[in-house]
Amino acid sequence: MQTVTLDDARRVIAAGEKEAERQQQPVNIAVVDAGGTLVAHIRQDGAWIGSVDIAINKAFSARAFDVSTAGLGENSQPGGQFYGIQDSNHGRVMIFAGGVPLCSGDTVVGAVGVSGGTGKQDAAVADAAAKAL
Repeated sequence: MQTVTLDDARRVIAAGEKEAERQQQPVNIAVVDAGGTLVAHIRQDGAWIGSVDIAINKAFSARAFDVSTAGLGENSQPGGQFYGIQDSNHGRVMIFAGGVPLCSGDTVVGAVGVSGGTGKQDAAVADAAAKAL
């Protein structure tokens, strides 16, 4: 597998939806392919409209740098190796939890981004979604 397919994205999103429903926290879930292009997105009933772009950009960020957005955040603090990275890519880079690379073996084939809950909730949904690949 070189990139996620629409069927893969649907499976990833379905797993994320289950975790969000378990948490009783509506979210947006986005999946991008190996090139960082959106494959699929859902906004659960009641999820914030403002989180649509955030979920998509978390997925983009996780794929663009092949690291979780939480990891980017940890390294983007003053003195960190990625300090100021959130200003790159026309402001698309997200530096808080909820974006996770999707891997097939050791190869990154896309990413998932989640937004709408706390960082901990978004990360849990993203992790559950990623495991479905």
